[in-house]
Amino acid sequence: MHTKETDKSERTDELTGKLLDIWEASLRTTHHFLAEPDIERIRPQAETALRTIETLVVAYCGTTPTGFIGIQNRKIEALFVAPPHIGKGLGKQLISTATDRYGAIYIDVNEQNRTAEAIYRHLGFETFGRDETDGEGNPFPILHMKLCGNLHK
Repeated sequence: MHTKETDKSERTDELTGKLLDIWEASLRTTHHFLAEPDIERIRPQAETALRTIETLVVAYCGTTPTGFIGIQNRKIEALFVAPPHIGKGLGKQLISTATDRYGAIYIDVNEQNRTAEAIYRHLGFETFGRDETDGEGNPFPILHMKLCGNLHK
C-alpha cells in the first residue's frame, strides 16, 4: 500500500471516476443516515471537490486506488476508503499523512457517523463546535473537530 499526492492536472476522468466509486461505496457503508436521493444530490458536489480540492492524496494497492483524503486550509475535507479496506489502518494512515505532511488539524464529521467520530477522538481530535445542518443546509448535524496535540498513533 502506498500513497501519492495527485496534482489537479493528474485528476483525469478515469481516476476521478474510480475515486467517485470509492466515495459512493464508502458512503453507502458508513453513512446509513443518507437516503438514495441524498447520495444522488451530493455526487456532483463530490466530483467537483475531487477535481478542485487543494491537496488530494490517493492510496493505492498496486495500481488500484483504495482510498483518498482531501485537505484544504489545514482541514481534512474528505476521507473515504474502499469498503474492503475499511478497518485495516488505511484511514489512519491517510489521516497521519494529512496531519504530518500537510499540517491538517481540523476535520468535520457527520454527528450520525458515530464510528468515524470515535476514531477521530481515539486519534486525538476533540469537538469544538456543532452545527444543526451540513454545509448545504441539510438536516445532518456536523461536529467540528480539532487535533489537540499530536496524532495518537
